Amino acid sequence: MNQQDIIKGIAKKIGLSQKHAKSAVQTVVEMIAGALVKGTSVRWGLGTFTVSKRNARKGRNPKTGAAIKIGPSKGVRFKASRSVKDLVNKRPTKKKAGRRVSAHKGSRR
Repeated sequence: MNQQDIIKGIAKKIGLSQKHAKSAVQTVVEMIAGALVKGTSVRWGLGTFTVSKRNARKGRNPKTGAAIKIGPSKGVRFKASRSVKDLVNKRPTKKKAGRRVSAHKGSRR
C-alpha cells in the first residue's frame, strides 16, 4: 500500500473528493514531520515515531578499504503499538486493567 492507495481509501470511505483526501493526508504527514524536526515524539493509534541520535563513528570505504569518519546524524524510529502488534500476530487484544477504587475513600492500607 502506498500514499495514493491511502488517499483513495479515505476518499471512498469518508465520501471526500480525492483532492480533499490528499490534502488531509499531506497535512498529517507534514504535522508528523514537523514535530520530528523539533525533536518531539509523535504517538498515535499505529505507534510512536521518535528521533534517535547516532554518534560519530569510524567506518571503511567498501571500495578502497580506506578508513573514513562518519559524522553524527539523526534518524527516525517507529515502534508499533501493542494493538497493531496483536493484529499482525492475530492475537486477541489485551484490555488495560482498570484502576481499583477502594470502598473506603479516605483510608490507605
